[in-house]
Amino acid sequence: MTNVKIGLVSLGCSKNQVDAERMIALLRADGFELCADAGLCDVVIINTCGFIEDAKKESIDHILEFAKLKEEGRVKAIVITGCLAERYQEQIGEEFPEADVILGIGKNGVISDAVRRALGGGRVIRFGEKDELSLEGDRILANLPFYAYLKIADGCDNRCSYCAIPMIRGGFRSRKIEDVTDEAKLLVSRGVTELNLVAQDTTRYGLDIYGRLMLPELLNKLCEIENLRWLRVLYCYPENVTGELLSVMAKQDKIVKYIDVPLQHVSARVLRDMNRRGDPESLAALIGRIRESIPGVTIRTTLITGFPGETDEEFGELSSFVEEVRFDRLGCFTYSQEEDTKAAELPLQLDEDIKQRRAEVIMDLQMDIQAQIGEAKIGGEIEVLCEGYDRIAESWFGRSAADAPDIDTKVFFTTASKVKPGDYVTVRIEDALDCDLLGVRV
Repeated sequence: MTNVKIGLVSLGCSKNQVDAERMIALLRADGFELCADAGLCDVVIINTCGFIEDAKKESIDHILEFAKLKEEGRVKAIVITGCLAERYQEQIGEEFPEADVILGIGKNGVISDAVRRALGGGRVIRFGEKDELSLEGDRILANLPFYAYLKIADGCDNRCSYCAIPMIRGGFRSRKIEDVTDEAKLLVSRGVTELNLVAQDTTRYGLDIYGRLMLPELLNKLCEIENLRWLRVLYCYPENVTGELLSVMAKQDKIVKYIDVPLQHVSARVLRDMNRRGDPESLAALIGRIRESIPGVTIRTTLITGFPGETDEEFGELSSFVEEVRFDRLGCFTYSQEEDTKAAELPLQLDEDIKQRRAEVIMDLQMDIQAQIGEAKIGGEIEVLCEGYDRIAESWFGRSAADAPDIDTKVFFTTASKVKPGDYVTVRIEDALDCDLLGVRV
């Protein structure tokens, strides 16, 4: 269908973004025109997140925003896809009568037909089995063209008590090694130099289809790809961070020395109620093994404050752990009481102000730690992937190998020579400001 402009708003995690990129590739292949500004399009696709309360509110706010544009005649059709649609199948059609198309994740593949029907005056609401979601197919990147997320699996089998992902996405499904490597080669042939591996649990990769953990083997295969510069591993479940995995990460030059290991908490009692394992001693030992195995590694984690029944003493354990272990990167979220999860039924649900205050304490500690880490880099030189120019700061900016896209800090730098987004440059660090680094290109 020609002359119909399609816009995309993709919310939530990088895994959801990959799904959105496959949908817009289908639409372009079917003749639709893609437009960067969703507010100026005929059709807007809102690829929603339904993971926690804040994410749901953000999704709803976007839907309502575009509903106003539709009422004003500036948008012809609204399409709702993603996790919010999948999670609330029975309610979403009634709650949002402005939506012309609502698709569960299993029906992403019919996006083009659904849009055509909507433009013809129909309303399309379709849901399917979760494993109908294709993990293959072409993509149009929704971010800068020189990096990409590479989804190696979908769904989850870990069943953490606070998490709705298994209900939304279903069980863990790995892609075949050859399919992942073929996609990676295609992305690199199109100019991608940095690949970021994502899944709900990347370290579980391969167990369902090969009978053993296959992430190390997959990483070795990906490192064979010519012109791939950086390979990053995100979402590593602590129990499956094996010696074999760490050995591969240490030996392969293309794998950046960075690992994301979401711990969520360290108290043995809290972790048990989360349906996770560990305690301060075992988790500190894990961090120690990672640092010993990969010299200079950057370790990122994610924590949750205010889980049901979290006592002052248990929060103290968490705070002390953060101070002692000194993570290089850390994100902290307040516990979200999600319906139909086991944790939602636990007694001693905490007040929101307690959750938030504890999260602020953790992030204050982390900001101090990261500031010290940044100051220690002053005078040194690091490689930076240039992402663009900041007119306000009057300098270029980018990321080092220690910074994952979207979630970590930046490196700002000046240069007397030509540079463009996508270039890798060497920067001498001269200052640190609010955890970002400032320097000059060597």
